[in-house]
Amino acid sequence: MITVKSFCFNSFEENTYVLSDPTGECVIIDPGCMMQEEEVELAHYIDGHHLRPVRLLNTHCHIDHILGNQFVASRYQLGLEIHNREIPVLASSEQVSKMYQIALNPSPQPTAFLVPGQHIKFGASELQIFFTPGHSPGSVSFFSESDQFVISGDVLFERSIGRTDLPGGNYDTLIESIVKELLPLGDDVVVYSGHGNPTTIGSEKRLNPFLREHVQNF
Repeated sequence: MITVKSFCFNSFEENTYVLSDPTGECVIIDPGCMMQEEEVELAHYIDGHHLRPVRLLNTHCHIDHILGNQFVASRYQLGLEIHNREIPVLASSEQVSKMYQIALNPSPQPTAFLVPGQHIKFGASELQIFFTPGHSPGSVSFFSESDQFVISGDVLFERSIGRTDLPGGNYDTLIESIVKELLPLGDDVVVYSGHGNPTTIGSEKRLNPFLREHVQNF
């Protein structure tokens, strides 16, 4: 069974996730720790639970999701894994940090690329990779079939969806990603989003105003 631990980090109130299983191995998804106290909080959880980080993953590379990449990569000697369509987004992070006037510890470059249809393996567990663009050009989501949850990044939120007015965003593409990749997962699947509270696929089918006209086939 996978344990999902979330942290709300940085001024964008971004959700950072640590997924671990009984073997002690874990993956770190979208580390957004920007300040030293946030880095300490993340490390305290990982080290205090005797976890062994084995992979560093980004659902996408908007600045609020990558602020802690360098810290995690350096502390735990991990390579960064992203979808290859996120390379331009990652490359723009320095410019974006100046626009928001926030300090940036530049992210390392990816050492491997996430391929939809393949699996992220750690310990005795695995996650399926789904290609879910629209919020950004190379957004991916991670699905645990055994534990019935999905890490959706900024694709699907409780009663909302990711914004599509940023470079590489597209509303129709985002809706198509949600309808084709996430809604079929099943009503009981828990959605852990990049911001805000967890929700379920079933709840979003019923109550998400952006999806009402698209759920008649589910």
